[in-house]
Amino acid sequence: MRETLGKSVQTLRRDGLVPAELYGRGIANIHLTVNAREFAKVIKSHGESQIFELAIDKEIRPVMVHDVQHDYLTSEIVHVDFYAVRMDERIRAKVSVLFTGESPAVKNLGGFLNKTLTEIEIESLPADIPASFSVSLEGLTELTQSVYVKDIVVPPRVKMLVSPETVVATVTPPRVEEEVPVAPVDISTVKVESEEKKAERAVEKTKQEEATP
Repeated sequence: MRETLGKSVQTLRRDGLVPAELYGRGIANIHLTVNAREFAKVIKSHGESQIFELAIDKEIRPVMVHDVQHDYLTSEIVHVDFYAVRMDERIRAKVSVLFTGESPAVKNLGGFLNKTLTEIEIESLPADIPASFSVSLEGLTELTQSVYVKDIVVPPRVKMLVSPETVVATVTPPRVEEEVPVAPVDISTVKVESEEKKAERAVEKTKQEEATP
């Protein structure tokens, strides 16, 4: 439990703690602190979309990480929002897309892999939320070929909240630099201009000699 509020939370961060809030439907907000190193370790290994057991004094609550704020200079975690969930109530969550394998179109044909979707919003019971969706790139054997949401294997009690036709990744053709054609030089024109200049210089020289006493 946390009693330190406002700008004073900076002292908590210096002690290796992260200010946090717990809220949810039907409960009052609770101010908390979590160990910064331990929290970062859990998030790195399990992701943010999983259900966690949050121990507050002697009470354990199932929660989801609703929001994590980072320092824009150091990327350190500076604040966390937890959302208390009911295990018998369907909720919405965003699940990360994990790309596996290598596309033959990229490896052999010089294509570029364009990942257009890195997370997918789903609806399910908290216990059924997948840790991630695995998307294999090995089926992308041709240029302009794509993987769609409909190609993902989805657990039976999980509902996708995006269109099945949404592109997850596609292979774009290699870029070809267009050569700008160089206009041919008209040598005859250059020569005529040179002769004209020569004639002008001769006339000017003659005028100068006639003007000289």
